[in-house]
Amino acid sequence: MVNIEVTTRHGRVRGTHGDGVASFKGIPFAAAPEGPLRFQPPVPPPPWDGVRDATAFGTAPPQPAPAPGVPAAWRPGDGMDCLTLNVWTPDPGGAGLPVMVWVYGGRWMIGASSMPQYDAARLAASGVVVVTFDYRLGFEGFGHLDGVPGNRGLRDQVAALEWVRDNVAAFGGDPGDVTVFGQSAGAASAVFLAAAPAARGLFRRAIAQSVPDGCHEQDRARAATLAVAGAAGAPATLEGLAALPPQALLAAQQAVLASAGHAAPAFTPAPVVDGEFVTGPPWTAAAAAPGVDLVCGHTAEEARGMPGPDLTGADPDAVAAALGLGSAAPYRAAHPGAPDAELFTLMLSDALVRLPTLRVAEAHARAGGRTWLYEFAWRGPSLGACHGVDVPFVFGAPSTRYAARLLGSPPPAGFEELSGLVRAAWTGFAATGDPGWPAFHPDRPAVRVWDDVPSVECPGSPATA
Repeated sequence: MVNIEVTTRHGRVRGTHGDGVASFKGIPFAAAPEGPLRFQPPVPPPPWDGVRDATAFGTAPPQPAPAPGVPAAWRPGDGMDCLTLNVWTPDPGGAGLPVMVWVYGGRWMIGASSMPQYDAARLAASGVVVVTFDYRLGFEGFGHLDGVPGNRGLRDQVAALEWVRDNVAAFGGDPGDVTVFGQSAGAASAVFLAAAPAARGLFRRAIAQSVPDGCHEQDRARAATLAVAGAAGAPATLEGLAALPPQALLAAQQAVLASAGHAAPAFTPAPVVDGEFVTGPPWTAAAAAPGVDLVCGHTAEEARGMPGPDLTGADPDAVAAALGLGSAAPYRAAHPGAPDAELFTLMLSDALVRLPTLRVAEAHARAGGRTWLYEFAWRGPSLGACHGVDVPFVFGAPSTRYAARLLGSPPPAGFEELSGLVRAAWTGFAATGDPGWPAFHPDRPAVRVWDDVPSVECPGSPATA
């Protein structure tokens, strides 16, 4: 590895170059959201003199642990200086490379660009500049406060894209050829941003991997704020909640979720319908953004990788009705003899991700947008074709703890070949606007099925699936 320096609009940064890719980490794209800037929209970072070291990731945003026994990406001593980004480039002295900007998922509550599964060195080696970044999560990013601009997490994402517009040419990238790609909450973010006036012109293509149906109306968001403030013993005002340290607000948020039981989704942080960044569910945004080319898709068994209710002993028809799926009869007919647990997985997968993703594809295509659809059907040894199983394939990263949980360790022999095909499709789309399979239209549906042997299927209209 050798050191390499690049000049950005806010100052000079020093990264490293090795194995054909240069990386720069922890570059501020906005000022730390603390003190008077807490719960406020992002503002540009202060410039610096000299050369800033950019060889280590920045601070993760405040967040709880992702699971019991798993360390959190953020600790109270880390502070709030979390609005930083990272750049991988195969040609820092070049020009005109397509740019891909990653938005991580995590239910709007967890996630960090420093997580090893998002190392973008292999993806960048395919001939693209890759940018990853952090944005505010939980109440810090999405909690509703009267009189304060909402959807701060989405505003952070726009600020990161503005940094890309202003600076990526210095890293060899083309600011006019930007693709936003993300998974789960990151996929919904990509779709919301495609229609947001504040992000207009900042990117021309989007890849949305597993789009959830996630947004709150303002009355629900206000109820969540009251619940969190009550759990924290603080007034539900800017002054009252800003006086709390981030760890106290996190504890209150988690206490509310733990006590809510089956009503927890009503209190889970999510974008709020504000008429500016969010006008409704993701498919509403997709219909309003035909000028942004869109690849979107889902895994075949989304619910296997997502937290969900304990449905042991539940009636399948009652579960189907509660999920808005009508009856369990179509699932029984399609999977004769399947145990109830498998039917529940299929129904939850449909309700939480598959149908929202298909609605996004249909809305975008019907609005005249160029649209491509896929299903990721490759099955891992423990969790099958679960939520997030596509991420290691996209980044070409089979050796992380995240990948081992989904792929097995060591990864299967076919991983490298399929990952190469997926990366070629994603980077090809970023470079040319064509991922390599027929475009989707509701009246002429075509679906790329990613499996050991990829294929293209042409089923009936997914809007009625």
